[in-house]
Amino acid sequence: MNSIPIRTTVIGSYPFPAWLEYASENLDQFGEADIAEMIDDAVVAAIHDQVTAGLDQITDGEQTRLDFNLSFYGFIEGIKRETKSPRLWGPPAHDQRGKHEIIGDLVAPRGLGVVEEFQRLQRLAPENQTLKASVPGPFTLSGRLLPNQQYADRFAITEALLPLVRTELERLVETGCQEITVDEPSMSCYAYKEDTKRFVDIFNRTVEPVVGRCRLSTHLCFGNFKGHAVGYRKIAPMLPDFLDFKVDEVHVEMANREFSEIELIAEFAKHMDVAVGVIDVKSYYIETPVDVAAMIEKCLEYVSAGQLSVAPDCGLSQTARWAARKKLENMVKGAHMVRAKI
Repeated sequence: MNSIPIRTTVIGSYPFPAWLEYASENLDQFGEADIAEMIDDAVVAAIHDQVTAGLDQITDGEQTRLDFNLSFYGFIEGIKRETKSPRLWGPPAHDQRGKHEIIGDLVAPRGLGVVEEFQRLQRLAPENQTLKASVPGPFTLSGRLLPNQQYADRFAITEALLPLVRTELERLVETGCQEITVDEPSMSCYAYKEDTKRFVDIFNRTVEPVVGRCRLSTHLCFGNFKGHAVGYRKIAPMLPDFLDFKVDEVHVEMANREFSEIELIAEFAKHMDVAVGVIDVKSYYIETPVDVAAMIEKCLEYVSAGQLSVAPDCGLSQTARWAARKKLENMVKGAHMVRAKI
């Protein structure tokens, strides 16, 4: 159960400040000290927006990552990274994200960088603020890597990446991180056509060393690249198997799907807490506090306030910062409106 009823949170990512996007494309014009300062400043900006909005739980906004998981490939050895998208022109879509070639054993002797991100967040965040780290799961990470003779298919790649993610989770807990989300959107996207029991086995083996040592959650969505989904957007194929995930909380995308299948959160609530996406990150309609309150009331028909958290559908990295800020502020106001009634 949440310590705060209808807890307000985010998935992980937050929009980059405009200057960070420019600077990241011109790093040769900056020295090491400049870059270190730049990273701190970007995280401070993300913290400021989240704290000002009044969130109960914040992240570092994933300001040092390229998208929510792309930077991780820079920490993994045995990869020849794709440097140019396969399609540069036309409408933005997921086929503009290329894949990397595997040229050796997949190892990460320096870790995946999340521990360092969390330590920075600890240093820069206000005292007594609940902090969360997000880590992509091995199946989702495997999707950007091409099979070869050593790793015959996506599941073989997943098995190679699994211990790397597991080690990062253990190191996070040892660093003092008490709130961790393992992002596995690929599992939710492909639940309709893959073996969901196999997904559960992969997930549970990944998190097994930290179960019971932190508040563990998973984020299940249908993709968000430039405001576009990629998967079959139905929760039903995930059930009942995904109810066996060893997590304290599951986050499901709802706002973008007009709360289709909202009744299914009752199934999750029998086994774990539920975080519901009440903010549509793919739309530039700014939900009002009244809108948010109405959506929360709908959620409370199926899950208790003590088991409910609310958040955007996905990370906010693909949403303009001005809109992300307003959406978070109104999400918090809407949650407070409903809290006042209970």
